[in-house]
Amino acid sequence: MTRTSSWRHSASLCKALCLAVVLLWSAPSWSNADYRLSAGDQISILVYGEDDLTLETRLGESGMINYPYLGLIKAKGMSVAELELSINRGLKGDYLINPSVHVSVTEYRPFYIYGEVNRPGGYPYQPGLTVERAVALAGGLTERASTSGIVVNRQVGTKKNTLNVRMSASVYPDDSIVIKESFF
Repeated sequence: MTRTSSWRHSASLCKALCLAVVLLWSAPSWSNADYRLSAGDQISILVYGEDDLTLETRLGESGMINYPYLGLIKAKGMSVAELELSINRGLKGDYLINPSVHVSVTEYRPFYIYGEVNRPGGYPYQPGLTVERAVALAGGLTERASTSGIVVNRQVGTKKNTLNVRMSASVYPDDSIVIKESFF
C-alpha cells in the first residue's frame, strides 16, 4: 500500500466514523426532558464534591422530598431539570458557592397491562417501551386477543385520555394498557 492510498484509506475511515457518530446523536430516542416526576418514582440526587448531600429516595403520594439543609421540596410535577435547578438555587449562596447538582430517575413508576395477556398486572417502566414490548413482559397475548383492539388510558395533567393504539405505540409510566378480546 502506498503512502497516498494509506492516507486516503485513513481519511475514509475517519469520515465513516464521524458519520456514524452524527447518526447516533441524531437517532430518535426516548427523552425524559418532558417527563414529570410523580409518586412511585425513585430518584437520585448528587451534588459533586458533597457526599453528605447525596440522596436516593422514592417519591411518596405527597411528592415531597426531605433534602438536607433545604427541608421539604415538592418534586411531584417537576421535570428532572426543574428539580436540579430548584436544589441548585437553594444550595447556592448560603451553603455552597457554585453547586453542581445532578438528579436522575433510577426507577420509574410502573405501567399496567390488562385484558387478553397471559400475566396481567403492573410492570416496571423502561425508557423506550412500546406496547409490543409491554405485551412480551406480560407473557404474550392469549389466543383470544385482538391486535387491533388495544387501548391505552393515559393521564395528562388532570385529563384522562383513552387512545386506540397499535403495537408500535409508546408506553409511559402510569399508562394502563387494555388488550381487548377478538370477536373471531
